[in-house]
Amino acid sequence: MAKARIVVVNFNAGKNLSCCMEALCAQTEQDFEVNIVDNASKDDSLKYVPTDERFEIIRSVMNIGFAAGCNLGARNCEAPFLIFLNPDAFPDPRWLQELLAASQKYPAAAMFGSLQLSATDNRIIDGAGDCYSCFGLPWRSGYGQSITPLPAYTQPFSPCGAAAMVHTTWFERVGGFDETFFCYLEDVDLAFRIRLLGGRCLQVNSAIVHHVGGATSGEGSHFVIYNSARNRIWTAVKNAPSYLFFIIVPLLIAASGYLYFRSPLGGAIRLGVRDAFADLPRVWKQRAQIQRSRTAATGEIARAISWSITALRKKTISLREW
Repeated sequence: MAKARIVVVNFNAGKNLSCCMEALCAQTEQDFEVNIVDNASKDDSLKYVPTDERFEIIRSVMNIGFAAGCNLGARNCEAPFLIFLNPDAFPDPRWLQELLAASQKYPAAAMFGSLQLSATDNRIIDGAGDCYSCFGLPWRSGYGQSITPLPAYTQPFSPCGAAAMVHTTWFERVGGFDETFFCYLEDVDLAFRIRLLGGRCLQVNSAIVHHVGGATSGEGSHFVIYNSARNRIWTAVKNAPSYLFFIIVPLLIAASGYLYFRSPLGGAIRLGVRDAFADLPRVWKQRAQIQRSRTAATGEIARAISWSITALRKKTISLREW
């Protein structure tokens, strides 16, 4: 049995997939298996997958999205850890070794984040874990900021799904990713559900990947804005416990209105919010089930959330200690 299964969801990733595969082959820790889920790509990117028994290609006949693709790649996993890696994220050689070492040092952690640096400039942070605001808006910790010395380990709200490790038992316990999200915020939603059951996130800043970002869907495209607007509402409605629901959801609606008027793609936000509310009966049923099984105290969830509008605006790095 491998120490970890790495799941890479590919959709027309091109040469990015080649860089990703090369980086995995160069890992100092080689006891892993890789499932490459191909979402009906039209390019020839799969030619970059190594001829190696540890690497398996799983072909989907259609683009089922990132969330469903991850679930497909995670199916029947016997390894103790599942790692989700974007095809445009290129790990340093010690990346997997550092993640597994952190899991030994902090066995109580349920999920682990990688330090993401810009693939074009390793002096710029692409993300040091995800934070979640009381406005229902997540942000990549430190996104776009110059890199500075960071603590070895911190505790953000969730790991960024571009390079995240989760205990397989925790992943299965919460039912994996919500496939209705298709893509965007599925990682925050997964982490929220794990936190509601008492699980926490460890950010491992020695586990480094170099992330292109927006390589498939386009950063700030109509597709990204629409899915993000819709999925933000679903995440808050499903997961915000007890009185936090009556704080976060109204603030999120207000924030969505603000973003609608401020964004050149306000129409995509409007459509996302409309479709989120249109499907609320289904989401409300999910909420009922999730909240019935919650074991974490409301105060514990409140402490994991950022209550600072300044931190949201500046994309402040989470330095909360374990």
